[in-house]
Amino acid sequence: MADTASGTAGAPGQGGAPAKEQGQASESLLTVLIALAANTLIAIAKSVVAVITGSASMVAEAAHSWADAGNEIFLLTAERRAGKPRDATHPFGYGREAYVWSMFAAFGLFGAGAVVSVWHGVSVLGHEEPETSYTWAYAVLAIAFVLESVSFVQATRQARSEAKARGLRPLKFIADTSNPTLRAVFAEDAAALIGLVIAGLGIVLHQVTGNAMWDAIGSILVGLLLGVVAIFLIGRNRDYLVGQAVRPELWRRAFDDLSGSEDVERVTFLHLEFVGPGRVFLVAAVDLTGDDSESQVAVRLAELGRRVEERELVERAMITLSRPDAATLDPDEAATPATRPAGGRMS
Repeated sequence: MADTASGTAGAPGQGGAPAKEQGQASESLLTVLIALAANTLIAIAKSVVAVITGSASMVAEAAHSWADAGNEIFLLTAERRAGKPRDATHPFGYGREAYVWSMFAAFGLFGAGAVVSVWHGVSVLGHEEPETSYTWAYAVLAIAFVLESVSFVQATRQARSEAKARGLRPLKFIADTSNPTLRAVFAEDAAALIGLVIAGLGIVLHQVTGNAMWDAIGSILVGLLLGVVAIFLIGRNRDYLVGQAVRPELWRRAFDDLSGSEDVERVTFLHLEFVGPGRVFLVAAVDLTGDDSESQVAVRLAELGRRVEERELVERAMITLSRPDAATLDPDEAATPATRPAGGRMS
């Protein structure tokens, strides 16, 4: 099975991550490091120019960049902690740590970016700002646009590569991926580029009209943009923390793999949900071929579960024995297979 959403985590049931997943994890780490370096440099430059010009839009942009730089620290923590192998205290691994720390980053974007930008814009709305040279403002916006573009290109390249491997459009992949760090960097960089255009327009209109209202409106619009992005990221992290089921295409491939096993006569229940980036927990109820004794059935079920856990995506598998009266699962009719009754018992 291959993750139609994303895959960045360690190998299930094995000592280390498969080469493919290690490569994706390394690329995600590179994406975050590039974003951190770019945002730190941009935040410093914007802060200096905000002091020089007194521009409300530039203050908003500085707050935005400092929020992004701080968020990358959370994302680096997410990458590191989510990669820890499972142990006795965490039988499903530490993958969901990625969503916890990514949630912190999204809250930071909302609080330090959106709220500060809107508040500052509203506070200076209607107040005249002293005339100043805007040369520095335009220069730092141009430099910031270049640096943000470098980070965005890296995030886009990774998104396109992984989306192509799964037959998805890049934007659809970003919305659905189980990799929260890639989604966060992509969304924040896209918002940053749009925010720079908004801030630039606000400064231009202020300079042309002499009315500081446009600069304040630019700050407010940047803040609202950040708020929308933060709410989107918070919502997606929440979905994965509470148990996000896999996409139908992945469910069908898992069903085909399981039902195609020489040991499985039929499948009566199958559910997969993410327990981390590129990691799923699989629960299934099956009828085994033959008519073995209970002890033999227990051994065969355990061996089947072990083989399933060798798949690159499966962190943990729980295979149970179906009830004799359980209906055979028809994947073409099961529009929402995760909600079907298991009809099985533990063995």
